[in-house]
Amino acid sequence: QLQLVESGGGLVQPGGSLRLSCVASGFILDYLAIGWFRQAPGKEREGVSCISRNGSSIAYANSVKGRFTISRDNAKNTVYLQMNNLKPEDTAVYYCAADRERWYSCGVSGMNYWGKGALVTVSS
Repeated sequence: QLQLVESGGGLVQPGGSLRLSCVASGFILDYLAIGWFRQAPGKEREGVSCISRNGSSIAYANSVKGRFTISRDNAKNTVYLQMNNLKPEDTAVYYCAADRERWYSCGVSGMNYWGKGALVTVSS
């Protein structure tokens, strides 16, 4: 069964950087469209970034565009989210999610599998 495990969260100062990793097991990453989502306290879950199976199609939320970079290494079954110039409003639990059915998928409704989340806290 497919499992997704996030890592790399933590506490950082504003302007700092973190790199989140999402490791997939039980399934070949080549066949997974991947999205990163986040949910801040008191807010709804929102899409952060998404990437197609081969990495050729990528999208970012306006709030993170220019600061975050998504990438994937299918040989390592790992997807990354590089987060630079972090802001306090980036504080949230970040989730990795996968869509097995589509080549490219970004919406929360299309995701079939979810990780348990990684907490990112950016101090004010």
